Amino acid sequence: MVEILQSVVFGFQVALQPVNLIYCFFGVLIGTLVGVLPGLGPAAAIALLLPTTFKITPVSATIMLAGIYYGAMYGGSTTSILVNIPGEAASVVTCLDGYQMALKGRAGPALGIAAFGSFIAGTFAVIALTFVGPLLSNVALAFGPPEYFSMMIVGITVLTYLSSGSMIKALIMAGVGLMLSGVGMDTISGKYRFTFNIPSLLDGVGVVPVAMGLFGISEVLLNLETEINRDILATKVKNLFPTLKDWADSLWSIVRGSILGFFLGIIPGGGAVVASFASYAIEKKASKHPEEFGKGAIQGVAGPESANNSAAGGSFIPLLTLGIPANPVMAILLGALMIHGLQPGPLLMQNAPDLFWGTIVSMYIGNVMLLVLNLPLIPIWVKVLKVPYYLLYPLILLFCLIGAYSLDNTVADVIIMLIFGILGFLMKKFRYDGAPLILALVLGQKLETSLRRSLIMSQGDFSIFVTRPISLGFLITAVLLLIVPVITQRKRLSTLEEG
Repeated sequence: MVEILQSVVFGFQVALQPVNLIYCFFGVLIGTLVGVLPGLGPAAAIALLLPTTFKITPVSATIMLAGIYYGAMYGGSTTSILVNIPGEAASVVTCLDGYQMALKGRAGPALGIAAFGSFIAGTFAVIALTFVGPLLSNVALAFGPPEYFSMMIVGITVLTYLSSGSMIKALIMAGVGLMLSGVGMDTISGKYRFTFNIPSLLDGVGVVPVAMGLFGISEVLLNLETEINRDILATKVKNLFPTLKDWADSLWSIVRGSILGFFLGIIPGGGAVVASFASYAIEKKASKHPEEFGKGAIQGVAGPESANNSAAGGSFIPLLTLGIPANPVMAILLGALMIHGLQPGPLLMQNAPDLFWGTIVSMYIGNVMLLVLNLPLIPIWVKVLKVPYYLLYPLILLFCLIGAYSLDNTVADVIIMLIFGILGFLMKKFRYDGAPLILALVLGQKLETSLRRSLIMSQGDFSIFVTRPISLGFLITAVLLLIVPVITQRKRLSTLEEG
């Protein structure tokens, strides 16, 4: 306990440095803007801004990129409540009751409880992260190559299991990501493979241009053909501070959402979207008046908004302590840390304590910044929502092109980004999820290295993965996640045939 408190004090010393405070502020401000603007999302924003972090320290870069992620969770509620369009996927559920509250002239309390609930949940997640992170990191020190291999298999499997759409399509995307991760130098033998004598592929396929294409360019192309009707409420937003009755109705919803979101955030593939839907279902079931849900129940705003912010904090635990990203945003952050020469995992706390504790403590500070920023800036965000997309999208495309070129000052990265932008557009049209691809691309090389090191340890005996209890546990989990959807689908088909 004393050691953790000393580490927290050290984290404050790092996070309160003027340069880190500035980057934290920019991160949460950009994140809020990303959350407000429909159709962009934190994954796209972080992918687009990643090239701008290469000239700054890893600590400042991570603080800013983390701020964008949890800041977007805050901002997403604004459009859900005022426009009935979720600015971020995790705010979809907020539309159900938030917009209905706004139609009844209660937009202010809805926005207020969303902001305060987000602050309380975000703070709870960071406090839990402070104590759980080091414990999990110490446990993970006992992991060897077989455990890491099996754990990464679970990470990819969970993300495909929870992926939107067909699981077969998600597995195909994961397979494509693993193939792409094999391009370039073999880390064991040092030989080049799958480069087709193209010099720009000698270092492999970069995570950044692929992510910028899949999450940035594709969103622009997709939204160009979709006319978004943004009828912003003409009524003036007032009474942003919830009444005592609002607090009484919402308090337990915030508590339940905070706890639920944190634990779902830790699970790879869970995250903010799953947490917000689960919270809404629990609140509806726990309510004495479930018929009010969907008609402007404040619990339907407080619970999901708390859950998605708490999940955002919880998702940093597997990334920082195990090196396993819990969602696509964390996969991009993993790529960012690796580009900066850092290896997330159990040794990160020892090798880079300034980054580990500085990032965690910056989230305390960032949550306070978000609370101070969100309520006064709501009138400005309403005006931002009125900016026509035909002016916004060319700027996003220009920023993508500059960002991709600035990686290594090569046209090859721009071409890769554009190829994956078009591929990402087609994937979304045909309901192929890009998240398993990006996660497999990030983890692929580590997965292969762990597999080959395990086989070197066992002299080619594959039984090493099932004779070690932790590794076996992970593999059983992965198999169950693959089998459960098949069994469920067969039961559903048999039920339909009987009916």
